[in-house]
Amino acid sequence: MPLSIRWRYRIDRWRSQLAGILRSEPKPQRPRICPACGTLVGATATKCHQCGASMTFSFAAASKSLSRWMPQSSPVTYSVMMLCCVMYGLSLIITIKLQGFQAPQGGAFGGLMNLGGIAGSVNGQLGSSLPWQYLLYYRQFWRLVMAIFLHGSLLHIGFNMWVLMDIGPMVEELYGSARYLFLFVATGVFGYCLSSFMENYSVGASGGLLGLVGVLLAATTGRKSASAQMLRSSLIRWLIYIGIFGIVMRGTDNSAHIGGLASGYLLGRLMPDRPPADVIERKRADLLGWLTGAAVALSFAFMVWNYLRPPGA
Repeated sequence: MPLSIRWRYRIDRWRSQLAGILRSEPKPQRPRICPACGTLVGATATKCHQCGASMTFSFAAASKSLSRWMPQSSPVTYSVMMLCCVMYGLSLIITIKLQGFQAPQGGAFGGLMNLGGIAGSVNGQLGSSLPWQYLLYYRQFWRLVMAIFLHGSLLHIGFNMWVLMDIGPMVEELYGSARYLFLFVATGVFGYCLSSFMENYSVGASGGLLGLVGVLLAATTGRKSASAQMLRSSLIRWLIYIGIFGIVMRGTDNSAHIGGLASGYLLGRLMPDRPPADVIERKRADLLGWLTGAAVALSFAFMVWNYLRPPGA
């Protein structure tokens, strides 16, 4: 009995699939797109012929790989937000474990400010900044980085993440992911250096966020376009609101804010406000990004070691 056309088609397709499995024929390779500049390069190329970026080990390639699990734009901004949220959740769990669940105190306004509050001892173990003499005595300079990713309450992290998502993608697109990571962490560290000299114990990403504001102020200085003037006016209003908030609200670390803003403005004047334009600039930007990422990873490792070691060690 002859087979129908439909069954003959299925048998031929299965035979072809089986032959493909048994034969070890090389798969045709397609040209790839440079993750840094978007130029089409050869399938076996290790570097982009247009910008010189490595197709595998560059910061842009790492950002592209990271963007598979995150939105494709602003991968560093979303990574920073994720780290801050994870550390806040961890801090809150440890606080509840040590103290139990406690209702916020201090009336309606005070209760709102203290909602989801983190115990000072918990943030101290996880890496809050310390007065400078203690940093020198204990040699725990990793706290200057780690404090950027810690927060004191739900309102604290909520406000900071709102500002991060408002201006972070703008700065990351303007300077590139590698430079952006360096700018955020470097200005945050400088802010905590000034805070430590002022004898403060502090946590929060606001020093780095004010650093990004300082970078944008520097980038818009001298620009006559309407968009630059509008952005500058908006940033100045933000600074006025933050300044009033810092005066009115008790416990605000104004030293970290000033240090982050000043260092951000200085770096913004020194660094060109555009992505890397050639091979040399891209290599320098990638180096800044990888060194900053290594500093953050090392700080997290010291945080884990400090938290797990026996008391009094």
